[in-house]
Amino acid sequence: MKPRFLSFEGSEGCGKSTQIQFLNQWLTERGHHVICLREPGGTPLGECVRDLVKHNPAGQGMEPESELLLFAASRAELVRKKILPALAAGSWVICDRFMDSTTVYQGLARQLDANQVAAINHFVVGSCLPSLTFVLDLEPELARARMLERARTEEKMDRMESEPLAFYQAVAEGYQRLVLKTPDRMKLIPATGSRESVFLSILKELTYAFPSLVD
Repeated sequence: MKPRFLSFEGSEGCGKSTQIQFLNQWLTERGHHVICLREPGGTPLGECVRDLVKHNPAGQGMEPESELLLFAASRAELVRKKILPALAAGSWVICDRFMDSTTVYQGLARQLDANQVAAINHFVVGSCLPSLTFVLDLEPELARARMLERARTEEKMDRMESEPLAFYQAVAEGYQRLVLKTPDRMKLIPATGSRESVFLSILKELTYAFPSLVD
């Protein structure tokens, strides 16, 4: 049986949070128990890491290697304390980012050694891999415009969101390359349409991979 483990990836501002809410509701309405998690975060240690890498002034100017290892520490806690127990109990797990974010953000956009990043990812997650990963694909310029609009209406951008456009161009290209390498697991979902049309694309991939959901 495939693990009921789904992850969402994509650039900042691509709409992951909205689609996770839609999918959580869709599965819950059909009688499934769902746990939604986020990276970094999801555990007490992970939430401290989240604050450090995104908001805390102490995190400003951190080295890419430090960033990589902080994300890895948060993920190690999440896998062992949340994801594996939930899957063992028969729950669905939906994670806002997982190891693919590290491959793309730290390995490609930060230009760290790809083999070392892959080794750290493997050490942290082992065989705990998502059955499906939805990569919401949005043009970097549009994603950045969404981030700026959100910052005006809600709060200032965090450290990761404040990266220049070139960084997010590298992120978008990195995800596209990764999808080509792992097409069985990773599905590129165009995110320029309405929220509803994006969700229908996600459901199509989900029900193809898990046909029992529509029996």
